[in-house]
Amino acid sequence: MTNSYTDYSHDHMFLGKSHEENAKRTLWVVALTVVMMVAEITAGYLTGSMALLADGFHMATHAGALGIAAAAYGYAKRHASSARYSFGTGKVGDLGGFASALILGLVSLGIAGESLFRLFQPTQVQFGTATLIAIVGLAVNVVSALLLSGGHDHHHGHDHGQDESHHAHGHDNNLRSAYVHVIADALTSVLAIAALLAGRYLGWVWLDPAMGIVGAVVIARWAWSLMRVTAGVLLDQTDDHVAEEIRELVETPGDASIIDLHVWQVGPQARAAIVSVLGSPAVNAEDIRERLATVHEVTHLTVEYRTKSGADSPDQVAVLA
Repeated sequence: MTNSYTDYSHDHMFLGKSHEENAKRTLWVVALTVVMMVAEITAGYLTGSMALLADGFHMATHAGALGIAAAAYGYAKRHASSARYSFGTGKVGDLGGFASALILGLVSLGIAGESLFRLFQPTQVQFGTATLIAIVGLAVNVVSALLLSGGHDHHHGHDHGQDESHHAHGHDNNLRSAYVHVIADALTSVLAIAALLAGRYLGWVWLDPAMGIVGAVVIARWAWSLMRVTAGVLLDQTDDHVAEEIRELVETPGDASIIDLHVWQVGPQARAAIVSVLGSPAVNAEDIRERLATVHEVTHLTVEYRTKSGADSPDQVAVLA
């Protein structure tokens, strides 16, 4: 067996080109959320307002989820060169995103449960105080969304099948999870403001818990979408779009066929691929590697080439890192 090696020495840094910028954006949002949380809880204790306390502790759950995102960025960078991780720490952000999606799902269940309870057991609402809190909370979330939007793809909750999966797999799911938390909180603030104004001026007290249920359903859908995408990355789900492109480039000339193909994500906008090819003696592993040079999504490529002589082991191996 003959071996040809390209770029023999290489690293496995698959953190994404915007890792540093996204980490800074997330830290700013965490700081802003924590300041708002502390202010609301402190004001709630000093004034005896349960509405302030409730919103403050609700914001604490989002601060925790955003903290997970910030910690994921730090861990990924700190251990990026560690030999303990075969393909680097590029997927730590997806792990953080999955954890955040679980928290978001629990938040939606909590909102739904509390809203159902209040729908059948109405309680007195301090419309003026609650509306002010919701407006301040919305302002904080708008600022947070603007901080995060510079590095986000804005596809937080829409389902477009394979197109959505391919699009989401090319972006930073850790930042996406932080963005979804901020947007979810903003949604609850908007719905709350509408319901509180209707309750105060129209007497529609029932609209407050009803809006809570609507918000819970929408947030649960966003959480499920984020959970599905990040779980796919963590379980090394194949990106059909990239796999089809690889097959087309290798097999179109008609002198080689793919007999085994593995494509998986190793970081934001970074994928690894192992391609086993059976072809004529006139073609070698380096030729296959050159055919795949235009697949820019694949940043770590291993090609095993077998000729049609029936050999059990590959005749040639080419590695592109």
